[in-house]
This record gives sequence, structure tokens and C-alpha cells, in this order.
Amino acid sequence: MSLEEKVKAVEGVFEKLDQAIASFQSTSGLYCKFGCGKCCFKTDIEATALEFLPFALRLYREDKALEWLEKIKNSDSAICHILNPQQSGAGLCTEYKHRGLICRLFGYSARTNKYNQKELVTCQIIKTEQTENYQKAVLEIEQGGEVPVMNSYYMQLHAIDFDLAQKFYPINEAIKKAIEIILSYYAYRTW
Repeated sequence: MSLEEKVKAVEGVFEKLDQAIASFQSTSGLYCKFGCGKCCFKTDIEATALEFLPFALRLYREDKALEWLEKIKNSDSAICHILNPQQSGAGLCTEYKHRGLICRLFGYSARTNKYNQKELVTCQIIKTEQTENYQKAVLEIEQGGEVPVMNSYYMQLHAIDFDLAQKFYPINEAIKKAIEIILSYYAYRTW
């Protein structure tokens, strides 16, 4: 599979996931608080390089890959560089379309516990400020209701490129590696 095919495959997984999340949000009534982004400020968010290949390819095509690579290399911040706390609007992600898998999954997906039961993974704000909808969603999931399941989407990424989907890095390191992969790939290729 070529690098461009991998990017398209990752984008396909993300599109299906976004549709599944939209469906879950519609039935559960759960939503992120306008302008919150509190989960984005965590310093221990990890991702794989594969998740950020679409973003890195876009940067390369816009001749911004080296700029971003330097930005990440010259920063010691563990907070995601795609995040813009000054941005106004529904979210703080400047590259919402190109956000990582965990950024898509958190809040609107389930993990499978050791008893093979689905458990909703969401933030404390949703649990406390949307208690009724949260409890309704948990009950619906326990009764077999549809919810995106985290490991299913990670396995779909493994099927695209096992090596690039296997190792998790701090989020900025994952973005950096994705950019380096794209730059390396195109170093000796022409459009």
C-alpha cells in the first residue's frame, strides 16, 4: 500500500468513526460544552504516527511541513501543538479534521472491560453536567445499544499499517514522526 493509499485509508476510518459518533451523540444527547477543550490540555495524551499522516501530508502539500517540524522540535510543551487555547468557537483544535484517533473517540466511545462489557469513556464534565443523558447512555450501552468501541477503531488502523499503528508516542512526538515519514517519503519523489 502506498503512503497516499494509507492516508486515504486512515481518512476512511476517521470518516466512518465520525459518522458513528454523530449517530451516538444524536441518540444519547451527549455533547461537549461549547468552547471547553479541557481534555485537550492533558499532557499525557498519546497517539500513533499513522493517525497523523493525513495532517502531515496536508502540511507537506501546503509547504508547511518543515515549519511544523521545527515548531515541534523547538518546543518543550507536552500540550498538543494543534491546540489553540485562544481560538474562539466550539473547539480549540485548529486542525479538527486532522485530529488524532483518541481526540475523536474520547467522550463518545466505549472500551471493552475484562468481562467483555462496553463501558462509556467520557469526561467528568459530561458525567456531572449532563447526568441524565449520561446515565441514559450508560444504560443503553449496557443493553446493547450502538456506540463506537475504541479497540475496533485501533484495530482498523493496525490493518492499514501495523508498524505505524503499534507504537504510541506523546501526541506532539506522533505528529513529528508523521511529518518525518511524509518528508522522507517525498524526498526523492516528484509529483
